[in-house]
Amino acid sequence: MTQLMLLFIVLLASVVTTPLAERIGFPQPVMMTLVGIVMAVLPFVPNITLEPDLILPVVLPPLIYAAAQRSTTRYFKANSRVILLLAVALVLVTTAVVAWAARSIMPALPLGAAVALGAIISPPDPIAAAAVAGSVGLPRRLMGILETEGLFNDVTALVVYGLAVDAVVSGHFSTLNAVGLLVLSAVLAVVIGVGLGWLSGKIMSMLDDPTLQVALSLLVPFAAYSLAEELHGSGVLAVLVTSLWINDRTVGADDVGYRLVGSAFWDVVELLISGMAFGLIGLELASVLKEVGHQWTSMLGDAGLVIVVVVGVRFLWLLPGAWVTQQWDRRRGEQEEAAPLSWRESVVLWWSGMRGVASVALALAIPLNVHNGSAFPGRDEIVFTAFCVVLFTLLVQGMSLSWVVKRLHLSRDEDAEDAAERQLWYRVSKASLRRLKELAEADDLPDELVERLKQRQTDRLARNRPDMYDEDQRQELKKRVKQVRLFQQIEQEMLAAGRAEMQSARMEPGADPELVDRVIRRLDIRSAPQQ
Repeated sequence: MTQLMLLFIVLLASVVTTPLAERIGFPQPVMMTLVGIVMAVLPFVPNITLEPDLILPVVLPPLIYAAAQRSTTRYFKANSRVILLLAVALVLVTTAVVAWAARSIMPALPLGAAVALGAIISPPDPIAAAAVAGSVGLPRRLMGILETEGLFNDVTALVVYGLAVDAVVSGHFSTLNAVGLLVLSAVLAVVIGVGLGWLSGKIMSMLDDPTLQVALSLLVPFAAYSLAEELHGSGVLAVLVTSLWINDRTVGADDVGYRLVGSAFWDVVELLISGMAFGLIGLELASVLKEVGHQWTSMLGDAGLVIVVVVGVRFLWLLPGAWVTQQWDRRRGEQEEAAPLSWRESVVLWWSGMRGVASVALALAIPLNVHNGSAFPGRDEIVFTAFCVVLFTLLVQGMSLSWVVKRLHLSRDEDAEDAAERQLWYRVSKASLRRLKELAEADDLPDELVERLKQRQTDRLARNRPDMYDEDQRQELKKRVKQVRLFQQIEQEMLAAGRAEMQSARMEPGADPELVDRVIRRLDIRSAPQQ
C-alpha cells in the first residue's frame, strides 16, 4: 500500500464514518482517531511520513476559515473577556505550569524546551471541541465559548511556541524581544487580514460567477496564512481576521448564489480535512512509538503526570474564573453573551478541553538539531508526551463527555432555540411586509397581487407569533396552513416529476447536459424547504 492510497483511504473513512458516528452518538474526531490507530497497527499499512512544516499550513487555514464563517466580529467583541480569560490567559498559565512541572519531572530538560512543551499542549482544538460538544447537544452558549476559545488560543500558543523553540535552537532569549515579537506578530496579522480581506472583497465583486467566488475563498486562507508567516506574523490570526472581514463586509444580503455554493463547499472541505487530520493523529502514533523506541515505557509515567497537570490547571482556572466573572457582571449590572453562568457549565467546559491537530503538528515540527549541530534536547520526550495528552483528551474526555453532560443534566434548550428562530422569522415577515407596502405605494401594484402577497406574509407572521392573534384568527390560520402545506406537498411532487423528466432528457441522444443541469439546478433551488 502506497502512502497516496493510504491518504485516500483516510479521506474515504472520513466520509463513511460520519453517518455511523451520528447514528451511534459517537464524536467524529474520536472515531477518526481510533480508525487511524487501528490502521497504524495493521502490518500492511505503511508508516506515514509527513513534513511537519506542511501540516499546519495545509490543515489549519481552511479549518480556521470555515469555523470563523460561523461567527462575526460583533460576537468576538461582545465576548472579549472570554477570549482574554481562556484563549490568552489560560494558555499562558497552562504553558507556565506545564513548563514548571516538566522541569520538575525531567530535570535535564532545558527551560526553553519545557516552555515549548507547554505551548504545544496548552491550546484545546477548536474542531475537536466543537465537533464533540455538538454531538452531545450542548447549549449554544457553551458551544460559542468553545469555538471562540479555539479560534484564538492557537494564536497565543503558536507565538509562544515559536519563541521557545527559537530560544533553544539559537541559545539566546530576551524577554523584551519576546514581548515585542508577540505584539508585532499580532499587529502584522491584523493588518494582513484586513488588507487581504479588503482586496478579496474587491476581486469578488468583479466575479459574477459564484463558483469563481468560492474558488477564490479557498485560496484566501492559504494566502493569508503564508503571507503572515513569511512576514513573521501570526498566520492563524491573519486567517481569522480575513474570514471575519469577508463575511461581515463583503458578503451582502443579495449574494444568494455565493452562500448556496459556498456553504456546501466549505462543509465538504471541513469534513474531509478535519477527518484526515484526526485520522493522521492515530496513524502518527506508530511513527512516534518507533521513534522513541523502548523508552516509551519509562516516559509513560512522566506523560501521565503532565496530563494531570494539563487537565487540573484548566479545572482550577475555570471554576473560580466563572465565579469571578459572574460576580463582576452582577456588580456592573450586565452579562456577557457567552459567559458561563453556573458551576455545571464550567465543569462541562473543563472536560471539553480536547487537544488535537495543532498540538500534533507543533510537536512533530520541533527541529531535530540546534545551532551547534547537537540534538534538540528532550525532543523524544516532548513528542511522546504531547501525543499522550492529545490521545487522552480525545479518547477519554471525548468519549465520556456525553456521560458528563447527562449526569449534570445540562443539554441544549431546544424550545428556547425554536423560540429564538421564530423571532427571527417574525422579523423577516415584518421586513417583507414593510417592503411590500413601499413597492405598492411606489409602483401602483394591482390590489389582487398585493393582497395575495400580504396574506402569505401575514400567515407566516401568525405562525411565528401566534400570541398576537385571538382564538378565531388562530383557527383560521391553522386552516390556511393546512391548505398551504397541501399545496406545497403537491408542488413538491410536481417538481419531482419535472426533475425526473430532466434526468431522462439528460440521457437522450443529442441532449446538452449543461443546459439540462442548469434547469435541474433551478428546480432544486425551488424544491428547497421554505419557512
